[in-house]
Amino acid sequence: MQATIDLRSDTVTRPTAAMRAAMAAAEVGDDVYREDPTVRALEERIAELTGKEAALFVPSGTMGNQIALLCHTQRGDEVIAGEGAHCAFYESGAAPAWSGVQFVFAGRGGLFKAADVEDAIKPPQYYLPRTRVVAIENTHNRAGGRVFPQEDVLAIASVARAHGLALHLDGARLWNAAIAAGRSPAELAAPFDTVSVCFSKGLGAPVGSALCGSADVVRAALRFRKMLGGGMRQAGVLAAAALYALAHHQGRIAEDHEAARAIARAMRRATAPSATSAPSTTSATIEEPETNILYVETPGIPAERLVEAARRRGVLVGATGRSAVRAVTHLDLAREQVAHAASALAEALAEVLALPRDRGAEGARP
Repeated sequence: MQATIDLRSDTVTRPTAAMRAAMAAAEVGDDVYREDPTVRALEERIAELTGKEAALFVPSGTMGNQIALLCHTQRGDEVIAGEGAHCAFYESGAAPAWSGVQFVFAGRGGLFKAADVEDAIKPPQYYLPRTRVVAIENTHNRAGGRVFPQEDVLAIASVARAHGLALHLDGARLWNAAIAAGRSPAELAAPFDTVSVCFSKGLGAPVGSALCGSADVVRAALRFRKMLGGGMRQAGVLAAAALYALAHHQGRIAEDHEAARAIARAMRRATAPSATSAPSTTSATIEEPETNILYVETPGIPAERLVEAARRRGVLVGATGRSAVRAVTHLDLAREQVAHAASALAEALAEVLALPRDRGAEGARP
């Protein structure tokens, strides 16, 4: 019987046997006392990879992003971000709750330009919120795993510097962006004051992220980490998994990107009319993946129909809007599973496209 193939997220991966062995063998200490040698080794390595002075191991990407905002802002400040930014959309309202900030969204679809930042910056009037930070997500999850063009990043950074704004990079999938862009993580991170990176997505570690920046920022971040409950003790067992992932799993991320493109090709074939098939009552939009995230939009068809049709064929995907479905490829997919997932999702899409149109499900992914 075909095992279920889980494409809901790249966070569903499980540690490999070799990663588990590295975790079991990790030298540990109390990291609240800053005495865990494996954690310190990871922080040194990740600072080197991102080109920053220092780094701090944190339990999650959400904590990394929120600590960065705490470091850069005061209550009542404003943060410029792209539409659907993770730090505003997927972090349980943490930014206004902990930092007391609000967001203003620039551009459309998650990406934006320097001119959009200029338009979003508030004048320095006492009765207006103070614009303090520009936050960029690369790759951008809700934009379909798109890579933020580096030329736009550099132009935005120039505007931000001219206005005295801090720059934060939510680089949860920075490894995917680097592979797709043909640039190093350090080059992509260079314009930013702070960078958060994740080890539990494309790299396949079970847990953990890091916040990178100057030594002064990381010293402040250490205190905020403790405030938010992120001070861990013998955390070297987790840091060892991240170190193993950095050493062994970065190079293979391109395989995930090709897997996403293969699934997209199969699903597009399912939407192509043939001489023998009955005409479809609607259509689907299947975005070409830049990285490992594939979005399918079926205007007029509830996303849950496609999710259920895929589930019956042994593939798990997730609804992200009324008529939008996301599939994410990752480390745990064998080549034969990619082929099966592509076939199953193509069949599932063909099935739901043949169903009557539901006007109540109109609307594209936010």
